[in-house]
Amino acid sequence: MTPRSPASGSDPKKTAEEKAAAPRKATAKKATATKAVTEETAAKKAAAKKTAVPKKAAAEKTAVGKKTAVGKKAASKEPAGRTTPGKKAAVKLSAAGKAAVQDAVAKKAGAKKAVAKKAGPKKAAAKRTAAGRTPAARDRTGRGAVDRAAAPSVPAAPAPTPALDAVDRERLLAGTHHDPHSVLGAHPVPDGVVFRAFRPYALSVTVVAGGLRAELDDDGDGFFSGLVPLRDVPEYRLRVAYEGSELDTEDPYRFLPALGELDLHLIGEGRHEQLWRALGAEPMTHQGVSGTRFTVWAPNARGVRAAGGFNFWDGTGFPMRSLGGSGVWELFVPGIGEGELYKFEITRPDGSKTLRADPLARRTEIPPNTSSVVHASHHRWGDDEWLARRTEVPAHEAPFSVYEVHLASWRPGLTYRQLAEQLPAYVRDLGFTHVELMPVAEHPFGGSWGYQVTGFYAPTARLGTPDDFKYLVDALHRAGIGVLMDWVPAHFPRDDWALAEFDGCPLYEHADPLRAAHPDWGTLEFDFGRREVRNFLVANAVYWCEEFHIDGLRVDAVASMLYLDYSREPGRWTPNEHGGRENLDAVAFLQEMNATVYRRTPGVVTIAEESTAWDGVTRATHHRGPSGFGGLGFGLKWNMGWMHDSLQYLSHEPVHRKHHHHEMTFSMVYAYSENYVLPISHDEVVHGKRSLVSKMPGDWWQQRADQRAYLGFMWAHPGKQLLFMGQEFAQGAEWSEAHGPDWWLLDPAYGAEADHRGMRDLVRDLNSVYRRTPALWQRDIHPDGFEWIVGDAADDNVFAFLRRAADGAPLLAVSNFSPVARHDYRLGVPEDVPAWHEALNTDALKYGGGDVTNPHPVKPEAVGRHGRPASIRLTLPPLATVWLRPA
Repeated sequence: MTPRSPASGSDPKKTAEEKAAAPRKATAKKATATKAVTEETAAKKAAAKKTAVPKKAAAEKTAVGKKTAVGKKAASKEPAGRTTPGKKAAVKLSAAGKAAVQDAVAKKAGAKKAVAKKAGPKKAAAKRTAAGRTPAARDRTGRGAVDRAAAPSVPAAPAPTPALDAVDRERLLAGTHHDPHSVLGAHPVPDGVVFRAFRPYALSVTVVAGGLRAELDDDGDGFFSGLVPLRDVPEYRLRVAYEGSELDTEDPYRFLPALGELDLHLIGEGRHEQLWRALGAEPMTHQGVSGTRFTVWAPNARGVRAAGGFNFWDGTGFPMRSLGGSGVWELFVPGIGEGELYKFEITRPDGSKTLRADPLARRTEIPPNTSSVVHASHHRWGDDEWLARRTEVPAHEAPFSVYEVHLASWRPGLTYRQLAEQLPAYVRDLGFTHVELMPVAEHPFGGSWGYQVTGFYAPTARLGTPDDFKYLVDALHRAGIGVLMDWVPAHFPRDDWALAEFDGCPLYEHADPLRAAHPDWGTLEFDFGRREVRNFLVANAVYWCEEFHIDGLRVDAVASMLYLDYSREPGRWTPNEHGGRENLDAVAFLQEMNATVYRRTPGVVTIAEESTAWDGVTRATHHRGPSGFGGLGFGLKWNMGWMHDSLQYLSHEPVHRKHHHHEMTFSMVYAYSENYVLPISHDEVVHGKRSLVSKMPGDWWQQRADQRAYLGFMWAHPGKQLLFMGQEFAQGAEWSEAHGPDWWLLDPAYGAEADHRGMRDLVRDLNSVYRRTPALWQRDIHPDGFEWIVGDAADDNVFAFLRRAADGAPLLAVSNFSPVARHDYRLGVPEDVPAWHEALNTDALKYGGGDVTNPHPVKPEAVGRHGRPASIRLTLPPLATVWLRPA
């Protein structure tokens, strides 16, 4: 957490006696000082103030005005006699200021006389009486009997400045004021305009408006105020003097709210689908002035202040205002622009303070630093053709093979822009249709691989800026590659500068500790039943798709969201209102998220990592299933059962595989219950699970042969494919986020390079044939796209099936998971295909195999087999998969 400056203004824990004494000391000091034009007197005045104002190591830095040397006073001033509260004299004006006021008053007086003459004396008198400004009334106050409308100059006996209410003063000092704009800034009063500024550590504050220069009185504790005899609030700036410098700045407290009523209404309803445009830090021009609007949702906070590099991380002088009952706090800070660091200083309900990163920050510091960064995008997209094309065919009816990438370790040390020069070319060469990026949202601990997110709206700064990440996505799209992103709405870490108890109370997490604490990961679960939290997450899903042109969201840990008893012992969870274990709030959230994303961003796909048999994960939300629930609305679902069963089968020695034959066929029992992806993901090649090739039994040749046969089986099986980086070239070691894939295995100088290159060549050819063969993807979710030829040849370790395209065109896939070649192996085939030829053989020599192939077309014979009138005789290589299609 960024430390607070030691000199951070008045201590909120002051005793009442100290607080009461401060104004008296300041008053006594002021009464003995005199104002003069000489530099010597000005220096004495500054020295006197230093005894009452604590020294600060450095003057408050601000981007709202440029630093200039302290100038000489424009005109001499009368001795400053400090009055008691409620009786303080009006601010003294410079000679130029007096002239400006007199000129303004005279002009307005002349205008009013003309109006009065036209309207008649009775009407003019009535107007003055209605305004409470009759001569009699003014006599009673002792302020002179001259009507100000006709006064040609500043009154000889100026009126006192209305005193700052003690409660307002205390709340501003303590950081608990809900409406600082009602006190600070410029406000019309019966005798003019009162100006108030809260500038801790300042030596003086002067109001500058055109020719007017009015130095405000020092009220102590960083407060300055003064009454200027003006009829209307002018456009003005503040000139703030510190030790050795002077800042010319706009006053943040002269601006109206920069957030509209519609935004607040949608936030209150939990339906602001572009929430990032309303909350966070937004550079903008407001009331003709450039700056940044800071907004944050913190409904339990007693007060919120903006802190950052622009004020040396001391938010004392930058309190934000609460916008009604929305729970949103807002402050427009003029002059603040892109690149500024910031956080929100929140006063909790118990009065303690916490410095928090912005939940909707669109850019962050590079970890381990935790500040948010003001950001505006300047990237110009060049992927219009890709975006138009992705809507043509639904994902489940299109070729869809995914290369999963952990960006930080794919090529360690590369930035987003450097990755854009290498990753698209590599993925395109291998023929994958998509990349899936492990979470790019900001996270504090690299070893979490990004699955414990603290910056849900910010790409990790480890690799560059948000625009740099857009550049990478754009480059992938222009190479014809879709971009999926792992998205983590299930939980978040407990870091005390992030979301946990954000405003002093459970806010993003569930209020019930049993519901909030995730039992497996030491994190906190979102409160999906709270509409603002649900809005935060739904808008976040939309944000990545709209702002970064992401083509799909793979939603992590869906099962942990769906079940109230997930990883919880009896007595550690509470049933839902129907007595069941389903998390109804999470169901509603997932349905809303999917419906919103599909409605707003056509062509995008959502993918669930859901490891149970929940009914209807990829069913439409408005279609109810046997359980009574509508579908969750996902486009695809990871088939964790297939992954587990098939890897379990392959881990056995071939001699034992006949006893586990069902582990390879069981997936077809439920293959059409959902729209599936077959994932060999990062989760399967870490933490002692070994790399894919190392899971295989036998010697090095057998291990590689098994992996080749397995990938051939996988690419032919109904469903989409996903392969984690490094497995495409048979990396033997487990993946580590510290050093990434073992690229050195592909170095020609390495003795076994050909073995690893052969595996990569196979993956390239699998993708190439796959993309050219509609039978392998067009009917993935329809039973008529698959036919078993033989699924019960357990003794042979053989599996054979047909895949069919929408027009019926077939592809025959045969896998032999035994270590012996099977010659003249007879298989029943459709009689309407005159001949078959090999489209792919994983035992080919170029892949590192034994080159046992079927080089010539194979013609059916009128010999019945497997329930079919015709059959063919094949040579099945050992530990290999063969694809055949009509010649």
